[in-house]
Amino acid sequence: MDSAVLLDLLGNENRRRILRLLSHKPCYVTEISEYLGVSPKAVIDHLRKLEDAGLIESHTDDRRRKYFHIARDVRLEVNVSRHGFGTKSAYPANPSLDIQGRCPHMHIDLELRATDDGDDTGEVAALAAEFDRLEDLENELSLAQRWVHGRVTDLLDRLNDRLGVDADSRFYAQLLAAVSATDGSLRAVVEEVNADPEAVEEGLHRLADADMLVREGDRWTVVG
Repeated sequence: MDSAVLLDLLGNENRRRILRLLSHKPCYVTEISEYLGVSPKAVIDHLRKLEDAGLIESHTDDRRRKYFHIARDVRLEVNVSRHGFGTKSAYPANPSLDIQGRCPHMHIDLELRATDDGDDTGEVAALAAEFDRLEDLENELSLAQRWVHGRVTDLLDRLNDRLGVDADSRFYAQLLAAVSATDGSLRAVVEEVNADPEAVEEGLHRLADADMLVREGDRWTVVG
């Protein structure tokens, strides 16, 4: 799902309240209307927009009453800082995602602590323990994200101090990282940052003027 679409949907407080309610249980229109304190007509309009976006769907019970429920799990990340604004596209929850292969900087015990002996009591205890462990991990990851965001902001502030407040510090940080990760040629750096070659070359020269890069022939290297 496009992150801009999700942001627009969540910009409405009543739609956020509807999703909060539906995250606990499926509900029908009158029930949602009473919870929000708005007319059923307004509720139906909100539900239609959420349904069109694929966030919710409905089913009908034996009494032909239409219930709405959340259709899929998504996550949206928004970053607002002095050095940029951005959103990461909403993506579905995926318990089978290859964390170890795609996240080499993270070390997480991924083994599920469940029993296979057919003991229902043991299975329930294992599920409870696993949920508790995953909640702790979720909290730790949130703290880790705050720590990384703080370190990135500090690094970009230091670049600004050397390059001037008019500099796009994130772009220059990407250039420095690209030079360090490649052979330092203009072509390699351009491919690494996926930016306009003229802008990349101009940025490399500015970094050199700030004594952060040196040029040796047609290659750039990081100072020190």
